[in-house]
Amino acid sequence: MTKVFTTPTSLDRVRSPEMKDSVTAVEKILGYNFKNKKLLEEALTHPSYGSPSYKRLGLATLGDSALGHAVTNHFFCMADHPQFSEGQLTLLRSANVSNHKLACVAVHCGLYRYLRHNEPAFDDKIEEFIEALINGEEYVGFVEADEPKVLADIVESVAAAVYIELNFDLDKLWMKFKPLLEPIYTLENLRGHPMTILKEFCEKRGKRLDVLLRDETGNISTADVYVDGQLNGSGSAKRKSTAQCTAAQQAIQKLSQSMVVNNEGTAAGNGNSFRIEEAMQELNVRFEKKRLPKPDYKEEKKSGPPHSPKFVYSVKGVISDGTVKSVKGDEKSRIQYAKNSAAHKMILTLQEYDNVIKTKESDCVMA
Repeated sequence: MTKVFTTPTSLDRVRSPEMKDSVTAVEKILGYNFKNKKLLEEALTHPSYGSPSYKRLGLATLGDSALGHAVTNHFFCMADHPQFSEGQLTLLRSANVSNHKLACVAVHCGLYRYLRHNEPAFDDKIEEFIEALINGEEYVGFVEADEPKVLADIVESVAAAVYIELNFDLDKLWMKFKPLLEPIYTLENLRGHPMTILKEFCEKRGKRLDVLLRDETGNISTADVYVDGQLNGSGSAKRKSTAQCTAAQQAIQKLSQSMVVNNEGTAAGNGNSFRIEEAMQELNVRFEKKRLPKPDYKEEKKSGPPHSPKFVYSVKGVISDGTVKSVKGDEKSRIQYAKNSAAHKMILTLQEYDNVIKTKESDCVMA
């Protein structure tokens, strides 16, 4: 039987002098010195270059599989979350090894600088993607954005090279790559995202969800959302991710005409019907109906790295009896989500307060 992955020999040294500095730099990024440096050279080489590339051994495919397995193991073995459903694990794996997430990793850790290729369009596309990240266009989740696929390929290929060097030890691979993949997206990060809401809604009700992307004229992308084979939403935008979000929001709105969906993909009761992504609007409506001052929002906390900040907001309002109520929301990945979380908790607090008042009034009538 022929061995596909050979043990290190003198032939495994980097053959291209211009790659020596690149290999050394990538080793520093990874915190690992390769025995077979030629393997790393191939992992950094696109097929357009002409030399043996990551396509020769299928490194990108192997790396994609290994990282997906490692991420799944990470969440499956978490002591404080032993109850993940199969659908939730799928969501978490998809979000953490999506092409967009891996492309962001290639930029944040600097791997993109060491890609060897002869494709003129790559440099412009990569530069455009980096500029988009600088402008804050990094998406949490599994949307198909407009990142150059080659950036995800290089991360997967380098992961495969490390995996081979470590004798296919998944735990050791995760120890090396987890710092590069951070922040690791959790269910908390994904909640509030239209696609997450829609996916969990369909999963819990046994409905089939399909999202089809198509390119229109003028660099416009269109996303169509089908639930059980029926078109429920469409969105068009220059960026695929925006089109997907718009289509998902439209589908949620259509589905919610008969059943209201909250941020966990579950149905809310008829008496408390509102979607969490519209909690701020709902709270304003409730205050306006009672002719109360508009509620105030305040940033309580901002944490995390610059490329992936976390926010906590509180909301304060004066209710009918003159009492001032203040509620703090959960930590969220975007300001809008954080404000909606605070508004959602304020609405629940007011509902509970109203129930207490009604109970006291009922008791007085009976007395």
